[in-house]
Amino acid sequence: MKNFIFISPNFPANYWMFCRELKKNGMNVLGIGDQPYDELTQDLKDSLNEYYKVSSLENWDEVYRAVAFLTFKHGKIDWLESNNEYWLERDAHLRTEFHITTGFQDEDMPRVKYKSKMKEFYRKAGLPVARYHMVDTLEKAREFTEKVGYPVVAKPDNGVGASHTFKIGNDEELEQFFRDKWPDTIYIMEEFVKGEVNSYDAIIDSNGEPLFETGNISPISIMDIVNYSDNCRFYILKELPDDTRAAGRATVKSFGVKSRFIHFEFFRLLEDQEGLGKKGQLVALEVNMRPSGGVTPDMIDFAHSTDVYKIWADMVTFDCSTMPVGEHAYCGYAGRRDGKQFVMTHEDIMARYGGQVKMAERVPDVLSGAMGNQMYVAVFPTEEELNAFYKDILSCREGE
Repeated sequence: MKNFIFISPNFPANYWMFCRELKKNGMNVLGIGDQPYDELTQDLKDSLNEYYKVSSLENWDEVYRAVAFLTFKHGKIDWLESNNEYWLERDAHLRTEFHITTGFQDEDMPRVKYKSKMKEFYRKAGLPVARYHMVDTLEKAREFTEKVGYPVVAKPDNGVGASHTFKIGNDEELEQFFRDKWPDTIYIMEEFVKGEVNSYDAIIDSNGEPLFETGNISPISIMDIVNYSDNCRFYILKELPDDTRAAGRATVKSFGVKSRFIHFEFFRLLEDQEGLGKKGQLVALEVNMRPSGGVTPDMIDFAHSTDVYKIWADMVTFDCSTMPVGEHAYCGYAGRRDGKQFVMTHEDIMARYGGQVKMAERVPDVLSGAMGNQMYVAVFPTEEELNAFYKDILSCREGE
């Protein structure tokens, strides 16, 4: 029996299903987390063979000792994974320390975590990238803005999500950025791309080939949702466009991705942009070597009548999967922000869309900055019906 350590199997809440499918496939599933065992859901308890509690997953010594103990008790660890962006570097360091070769090692981290390093590999995949400047002095940053024009975007070179990301529109905002930025953090500044975020989401086998592919579209950027406390909306596509599929597969090869669930992001240009391409073309944004966040795996299942938790576990266990993919549809996410006066109440929404709604629940506080406070996930056969759903569910009363 192979040993699999799952880091933080209790968060996000849906990740217990990765553990369930691993255990069904005969893996010895060992969890390490900071939530007391008695507080774990029964579903998660049933999906683990053993759970080791640490006081904090941030404490390297404790987590290291947990892995060492589980290795001593169960033998060599074959896999270690969290499927979580926040722990990506920690996962790699643990694999390196314990000689677990089925995943990224320390030496792989620069190209998959640093936005500046990603650009080289995107170029190798044949994709254009935004011009950029590594932030040092105000004077040099101003020279960069004179070259590319405002607005520009500044964000931590090694960051998670849209945390501490700035959209800078003039010299005064540039000066304010230098006052507000974290002093010990390296920032990358990029020309602003006028585009809509399109993703390539896939489960990749040990040969770098996709076992499953889909994609989503985010009409509103996560940066704007976080910075302006906007509502959140994105949707899983009914069919993956050919150019997104080609760009995604080329990026997989360029980055040397194997045995992972991935979420790659591209801009689809909304207008011609000099140096980047024509309207409708794809431009590289960033790679995420883990599933798209929150409930997106569930949304993928709803959109394609399948089970990506099982496909991923099959990839881990067998390096292939026979999980069928059924009828395709659009699956939309609407995250409503507390404090806004929406036209439709929850009762109105369920009365009109109850047949299409798959999930309707509160968003955990730690995810609400990017995902809204109250979410609705619904499935529709056509884009027109999806857009009508968004218009209804996110419309506010006059003055909002």
